[in-house]
Amino acid sequence: MNEVVTIEIEVAPETAQALTDPRRRQAVGRLVDRMVRPTVDDDPLAAVLAATRRAAREAGLTDADIDAEIAAYRAERRG
Repeated sequence: MNEVVTIEIEVAPETAQALTDPRRRQAVGRLVDRMVRPTVDDDPLAAVLAATRRAAREAGLTDADIDAEIAAYRAERRG
């Protein structure tokens, strides 16, 4: 199925800015598709994690970028 539709969702301003990149927007769209409709063989949590990893790679993020984001998130939660 190659048909897509545009929807509107509420996100933080920083997220909206990041989604001005068409490749990133497409990756997020694929992630949402997988979250809403995981395949029968996929465990929903495993499917989300795998889709997130793929979307990050497709958006050009490296393992170091991802590790830095996780570290920053954890630091914010502690602070």
